[in-house]
Amino acid sequence: MRPASTPRPPVTARVFTQRFSSTPRGARLARHLALHRLDAWGIPYGSAVSDTAALLVAELAANAVTHGRVPGRDIEVLLRLDAYTLRIDVSDSRGERRPPAPGGAGAASEDAEGGRGLLLVEALADRWGVFDRVPVGKTVRAELDL
Repeated sequence: MRPASTPRPPVTARVFTQRFSSTPRGARLARHLALHRLDAWGIPYGSAVSDTAALLVAELAANAVTHGRVPGRDIEVLLRLDAYTLRIDVSDSRGERRPPAPGGAGAASEDAEGGRGLLLVEALADRWGVFDRVPVGKTVRAELDL
C-alpha cells in the first residue's frame, strides 16, 4: 500500500512580459495591464494581492521612467506567477543609476516631494532586489508570497 501523498499545487508558471514607453503614461499603462493580466490569471481586482501588486508595479515603473529613462529606450515589465510567488520585474536601460540595496533606503525629509517609493516597496514586498540586465541596464524585482 502506498502512503497518501500531500496534494501539491501545479508547478506551471504563468508569465507576462511587455515593453512600455519610458514615460509617465507608459508607467500608468504598465500598472493597468498588470492588473488586467492578474485578473485573467485568477487574482481578482480589489483583492489584497492585486492591490499590493498594483502599488509595486506603479512604484517600480514610475522609478524606471523617472530615474532610469534613456531617450528612445523602453522599460519592460515582467510578471511571473506560480503556485507560491508573484514576481514583478521592471527593467530599464540605465544600469549606472541603481537604487540603494534592500534595507538601504533612508527616510525622506518631511518636506521632500519624493524619496518614499523604495520604502513602500520594502514595506509591501516579501523580497526585493536590483539585478544587472544583459546586455545593458538593470532590473528591479519585487516578490510577493501567495
